[in-house]
Amino acid sequence: MIEFDGYKVKILALKPTLENLGVALKLAEAEAELASLEEESAADGFWSDLERSQKVLQRTKQLRTKLDGFRKMAAQWDDLLTLVQMAQEEDDASLLPELEDEYSGFEKTLEEARLATLLSGEYDGMSAILSFHAGAGGTEAQDWAQMLYRMYTRWAERHRMKYKLLDYLDGEEAGLKSASIEIDGENAYGYLKSESGIHRLVRISPFDSSGRRHTSFAAIEVAPLISDDVEIEIRPEDLKVDTYRSSGAGGQHVNKTESAIRITHVPTGIVVSCQVERSQHQNREVAMRMLRSKLVEIKEREHLDKISDIKGEQMKIEWGSQIRSYVFMPYTLAKDHRTGFENGNINAVMDGDLDGFINAYLSDLAGSQDK
Repeated sequence: MIEFDGYKVKILALKPTLENLGVALKLAEAEAELASLEEESAADGFWSDLERSQKVLQRTKQLRTKLDGFRKMAAQWDDLLTLVQMAQEEDDASLLPELEDEYSGFEKTLEEARLATLLSGEYDGMSAILSFHAGAGGTEAQDWAQMLYRMYTRWAERHRMKYKLLDYLDGEEAGLKSASIEIDGENAYGYLKSESGIHRLVRISPFDSSGRRHTSFAAIEVAPLISDDVEIEIRPEDLKVDTYRSSGAGGQHVNKTESAIRITHVPTGIVVSCQVERSQHQNREVAMRMLRSKLVEIKEREHLDKISDIKGEQMKIEWGSQIRSYVFMPYTLAKDHRTGFENGNINAVMDGDLDGFINAYLSDLAGSQDK
């Protein structure tokens, strides 16, 4: 069948992309580093330095995941070539649907892996802190902020990443006013940094008895989860610290004691808060980690030399500043205004199907860097 000949040509054409991916992943260096770390972990006294041992094990896991992932893709390519050759020999039309599915799946996996190699920023490999803020509009915007909260936790689950609630402030009637979560996983920040900005919703409001269409806005902030060994100068006199009683979602989110912490970085106006840990001391530690992460993210994004160069400019959560629109009525569409990428399956998007948007952003970013 001529279709089999066409697929064989396309499969062979993917081989250079696969080989270039192996070069970009620096597999030889990864194997050498893995062998060195395994030798270190087998040595006597390895567990005497717990902090070092944990870093070694974490890095070992990352390297094994990288190497195993590439080997799996290489094996998939071999299997795909074998399948098309068998189909050609037998001239069996019933194998065409399987071949189409296998090729489509491999092509998608290869493209995702290629895009992952573009995450070369200093903090791209780190976990991420996502903060949600409802825009003006009361219940409508607060409900939209909660919908986004759900969307990103579903994205994390799709990618087998764990997420942890850091802060949650209920809406007045529904939804949330603000919340922060930590998403733990390799390259979480590298992928999610594209989501930072204003998100716009258009729908028939479930809170409007007249059934009118409403437009709502919410903001997402994304920062890398900075490790403790990254030195950042934050002067104590620049901090305003408030304590308050925890509260959230009928008590299911937080421990309701006088232990919640809110820290304001006075020079920049950045505010972080944490209320989910059991003690005031623990909440303060988490809030300071959030503050450090946000300051570093702004410093890197604005190409500043020092933290003190950051100016306190607040993002307006309103029309004209959105990065993406989600339309539920009169049609269904999610569209990114930076890349032009669209997805008409709005239910899938709200269930965390965001990879198309993220990959389009990374592709555009790589294209602009190549120019």
